[in-house]
This record gives sequence, structure tokens and C-alpha cells, in this order.
Amino acid sequence: MQTMQAENKRSLLTAPNSLPLVAPSILSADFADLGNECEKTICAGADLLHLDVMDGHFVPNLTMGPALCSSLRNRMPDVYLDVHLMVNKPMDYIKSFADAGCNLFTGHIEAEGDPIELANAIHDAGMDAGLAINPPTDVEKILPYIEAFDLILVMSVNPGFSGQAFMPQVLSKVDIISEKLRPNQRLQMDGGVGPKTCEACRDAGCDVLVAASAIFGTDNYEKAIAGLRGE
Repeated sequence: MQTMQAENKRSLLTAPNSLPLVAPSILSADFADLGNECEKTICAGADLLHLDVMDGHFVPNLTMGPALCSSLRNRMPDVYLDVHLMVNKPMDYIKSFADAGCNLFTGHIEAEGDPIELANAIHDAGMDAGLAINPPTDVEKILPYIEAFDLILVMSVNPGFSGQAFMPQVLSKVDIISEKLRPNQRLQMDGGVGPKTCEACRDAGCDVLVAASAIFGTDNYEKAIAGLRGE
């Protein structure tokens, strides 16, 4: 059932869109009221939810796992769940997140394992496949693998904690990657995306914007989301 659900949601990710998709990162939400907070962002116009998974090894932080993904799926059965895995061994988590209702499973080029094998395994599990790159990593490292994935994620901060400042130098990676994408692939920016940086992200070619405190740190989610989208 979860696999069918992921397949049915594929159009949200791959269909051309004149405006970028906005993905609130729930890492900055109030975890004591997480279900309500997530529903509020969707009602305010968010397109999908972004879940940051950290293993305490790939990055120096521990966060959520498949159980939280499953809880959100049960609460919001029609919402596209974008899971970003900052872990050393993403292959080890594919089945558990597929079973939990994940729609998009994104691993890192810097993680262990072969990216092509990762993409194939994600697709075989019925999910969209994403590949992320960290700020210090040369863009040339990810270019040979772009074709195999549905989404490429460019990190604009060093991953691990929300609230960091945007690194504008990563926009050069976006310029290079965006030229190599098919019309049915997405380019996502994550880290420090807010009112002062979103326009540069959009202009560089990003069509999925992940925002944490820029949404959850405001008292008007609808206004914040519309501003990020450029409306």
C-alpha cells in the first residue's frame, strides 16, 4: 500500500511547475505539537514536508527515524513526505522508510555505497530517489550520477543543525547542475533558505525550497510560504 502511495505521488515531484515547491523542514517545528504544526503548514500552502534524519555519525546530531515518518503518514495520508538521510549507510534504511510511507528518499554523495545502486534500490522500493551534496564537496563528484535520480539536493549549509547561515558560494553548483537536469527532475536547496536568500535560489534554478525557521519561526505560515515561492 505504501509503495502504491509513493507511486501515486510521483507527479508532485516531477511535473513541471512555474513556481517552486516549498517544503517546510519539520526540524524547526514544535515537536510537542508536531502533527498540528505540520497540518498548519500544508493548509498554509506548503507542497510537501521535509524530514531530516541524522545518525550521529555522518553529522554530529541525532534526530527522527521511520517511526516519526509513519506517524505523519498516518496523520496525513495524502501529504508528500520528503526524507533527507544524513547517514553513513543510507541503503540500510530504505525498507524501513518505504514501509513508513516515505515518498522521496534522499541520500548523500558523501555517504558509503554506490549511488547508482542506491537509486535503483530506492526505486525498487517504490519511492522517488534523491541525491544530496554538501557545501565542501566538488560538484564534479555528483555529476556522473544525476541521471539516475529524480531530485538533486544542494546543501547550502553544513548539515546537522537548523538555523545556520546560507552559503552563497553553493549557487555556482546549482548553475552547473540545473543545466544537466531533465524537465522531469527537481533541484532542491536546503539550508538557510529564507526571505533574503530565496530569490537567489530561484534565479539559480532551484524549484524545491526547504525552509525551517523561515516558516516555523514566524507567526504567519501562509505569508512566509508565499514569500519563499515568490508570489
